[in-house]
Amino acid sequence: MTIVDPVRTGGAVLAAVPTRLLIDGEWRDAADAARMEVVNPATEEVITEVADASLADVQAATAAAAAAQASWAATPARARSELLYRAYEEVMRRQDDLAVVMTSEMGKPLAEARGEVAYAAEFFRWFAEEAVRVDGGYSHRPDGTARTFVLKQPVGPCLLITPWNFPLAMGARKVAPAIAAGCTMVLKPAPQTPLTTLALAQVLLDVGLPAGVLNVVPTSRAAEVVEPVLTGGTIRKLSFTGSTAVGKLLLEQASKQVVRTSLELGGNAPYIVLADADLDVAVEAAVQAKMRNMGEACTAANRIFVHRSVAEEFAQRLADRMGTMPVGDGMVDGTLVGPMIDAASRDKVVRLMEDAICRGARVVGGGNVPAGTGYFVEPTVLMHVQPGSELLSTEIFGPVAALVTFDTVEEVLAAANDTEWGLVGYVITQDVDLAFEMGERLEVGMVGLNTGLVSTPSAPFGGIKHSGLGREGGRLGIEEFLDVKYLSLPIREGARA
Repeated sequence: MTIVDPVRTGGAVLAAVPTRLLIDGEWRDAADAARMEVVNPATEEVITEVADASLADVQAATAAAAAAQASWAATPARARSELLYRAYEEVMRRQDDLAVVMTSEMGKPLAEARGEVAYAAEFFRWFAEEAVRVDGGYSHRPDGTARTFVLKQPVGPCLLITPWNFPLAMGARKVAPAIAAGCTMVLKPAPQTPLTTLALAQVLLDVGLPAGVLNVVPTSRAAEVVEPVLTGGTIRKLSFTGSTAVGKLLLEQASKQVVRTSLELGGNAPYIVLADADLDVAVEAAVQAKMRNMGEACTAANRIFVHRSVAEEFAQRLADRMGTMPVGDGMVDGTLVGPMIDAASRDKVVRLMEDAICRGARVVGGGNVPAGTGYFVEPTVLMHVQPGSELLSTEIFGPVAALVTFDTVEEVLAAANDTEWGLVGYVITQDVDLAFEMGERLEVGMVGLNTGLVSTPSAPFGGIKHSGLGREGGRLGIEEFLDVKYLSLPIREGARA
């Protein structure tokens, strides 16, 4: 492939993004001078190359984080908070540029990329507020013999691993609480989307983040570099967002040094439309839950359960609505559906569609793969998806809505919970009591009631079962980066407790 002229795909914006590793506050080449290509999934053209970190580079980044830990932990919470406020303001100031970078390497429409930038910025503002709220406790032992003081301290150097689908927001969701808590970091972005992370790192340097606090190591050699770092004894916290299969492997590796771990893994989200649902709400919320990020989201509605009495109307209205969404290069005005991240992702979605159709699913809308360059899939609605279809047991990660009918609440709850995953679920009904009952009975970490959007910096994001451990965002988000310690002071005999 030939590297395309950056002027045509973002001009000076892309040309200004660092393409080397960030280690101890300096941009440097990989130790073995290796580089890897970054491809625009809409055009299949190489837009640039970035340094490809080796094990030696990641070890150097880890050493830099360890060296900076004590001084960063000792930095006053107010100073860390003010830095995060500056980061929020600077990310918003660069919103358009960051969106161009993201769309160029990931493919999502430019308007959606701008929305992600604003979402990411809110993590910096939220954790700027949380940084000065870390507290402890003071109490007496029940028998009156000692005073107990509880405090919270930074867990230590962290390894953060982010996915390609939300490259800025997932970086911010991990980096911001780590900064707020006083932890240093080694951040490994997905090899498909390193530029967004490198641009974010430059923002943080520009607002005054000290050298060594954040180190960024893009690499195509994750299998070679991650395990030695996790098992080396320096990293004390792992935060990973990605597939369940990789999460399980990392959990096993982290166990060797008992590294504190939070994992945000895959999903198989049920989206339930009850008989009394307002279909206007049901369709728009389904578009939110299914089509955000072209369906390439762990929160995407994967299995859409629709009450038999409204199934035909809902399916047609959803197909009509999705059919109005233009497919194309995310840099083109008016595009609402960009490409899949790569050829393998597109081919997987196509295979899942074909399997469902062969098993008896009916195509209500879409179902085609546009010809030409780019990894595109047409928004598709399939009705009467049959048991055994891979669409119902595999995370689709694409713009395909798989509809299944049901008759009773008990039936749909049993079907919705019949999965190893438990990230998010959705319930559409006008019965408030039933909405809460179903929300409580769904085996997931988050539930959207009459909405298809659950992600917000102010609430704890995460799942149960094979969808992960721990929470990101909300009041709990900073707790993932803090250790709890208590001090016990005996009360001298005769003193008043």
